[in-house]
Amino acid sequence: MAWLAGCAAFDSNVSLPADAPRVVGAERPRDRDHERLVAAFGGELRAPDVQRVLNDITKRLVAASDRPDEAYQVTVLNSPVVNAFALPNGRLYVTRGLLALANDEAEIAAVLSHEIAHVTLRHASQRNELQARSTLIKRVTENVLNNAEEAALVQNQARSTLASFSRAQELEADQAGVKVLARAGFDPYGAPRFLTALGRSATGGSDASADMMASHPNTRDRIALALQAARRASAPGIGESGRLEYLSAIDGIAYGDDPADGVVRGRRFIHSRLGVAFEAPEGFTLENTSQAVLGASADGSRRLLFDAADTPAGQSLEEVLRSTWNDTIEPGSLSTTTINGLPVATALSTGKEWTFRLSAIRIGNTTYRLIMASRAGGSGLENLFQRTLESVRQVQPDEARMIRPLRLKIVVAQPGDTAQSLAERMPVDRPLDRFLQLNGLERTDALRIGERYKIAVE
Repeated sequence: MAWLAGCAAFDSNVSLPADAPRVVGAERPRDRDHERLVAAFGGELRAPDVQRVLNDITKRLVAASDRPDEAYQVTVLNSPVVNAFALPNGRLYVTRGLLALANDEAEIAAVLSHEIAHVTLRHASQRNELQARSTLIKRVTENVLNNAEEAALVQNQARSTLASFSRAQELEADQAGVKVLARAGFDPYGAPRFLTALGRSATGGSDASADMMASHPNTRDRIALALQAARRASAPGIGESGRLEYLSAIDGIAYGDDPADGVVRGRRFIHSRLGVAFEAPEGFTLENTSQAVLGASADGSRRLLFDAADTPAGQSLEEVLRSTWNDTIEPGSLSTTTINGLPVATALSTGKEWTFRLSAIRIGNTTYRLIMASRAGGSGLENLFQRTLESVRQVQPDEARMIRPLRLKIVVAQPGDTAQSLAERMPVDRPLDRFLQLNGLERTDALRIGERYKIAVE
């Protein structure tokens, strides 16, 4: 939760002008677009072994591509989200969250090959041209023909066309990427393997149909088409997977949330920089996003939000609740108290489908909101809310310094090891699900003695 500062997609293919300068060597002028991107994704991760592997993979892919004269530079972003993208100038980006999800060099090579394909196929330039044409048509319709209704219709049609165009580009980059992957000597089946892992990561094992306005195709379709392309390129087991080399390179890199932006440990959330912590009720799962901590019960009938409120200096906690809550606050429900030495205001808001318990808590100069919701007719909200509110506390500097980021650790399966037993070594929520996701495993898969697996440890 960055508060004051947030595309789990392979990939976003960030657009720059078509005439943006290309990478031509090690010496580069100051690249402000690059600097902004790096800052937006938590800075650059310094991991020499990982960087060496990515550089070697990229060189092989470029040599096997249709444009071997092009130069590329890979940056690892210090972000837990699963993402990769390319700039038209040859800048490639992968997050440490994506590195953690991949299981061998062939899978990460599939990601990089896909991104390189976007650049060599000039997809960003094509998309910019389509956007420019759509904007021009809208302006003509709105200004020259003086028809706002028709302009709105044209804009909606343009958005749909652009989304469809983007999905077509993703499929084209998938197909081109698999071909280059095989030409470079990597296992082309790394592409469908990673897309499968990506689908599990994004949807928890299922994949709903692609939204008509979505820029990426349905993951199931991408997997099927990537598998077809891999079969055309090579028989299984021919290309290099590079599992051992890859796992050795990522051994020890940071995993999950950066303590500077808050960390989730089971049902606990601790933010070392802002000095605040709380604990969610039993049965809740927490997710730390760039804007807030979100929580939900297993059945979704109860929800939780914890965030920082942007409030004017001197504003009372009662006014914070009134000004930041759009729905009606029940008359007489607004009250103030002190919890763990902190001033707190609480209130109640009742809607047609949900009942909300609201609170504003002040720690130093920062005001936080804890909001819990229960579907109308649900019981026990008041008790859950009070217990959670009473857990909100200020984190002292000594405790903050003790918070360590999780790191990937590569372990060798021993006789008697199971997915469950290795998962129990991970101090995370839903450890078994995380272990299976990290290692590309199904619940029915048995571990292989002597094989290396990823776990997350403190």
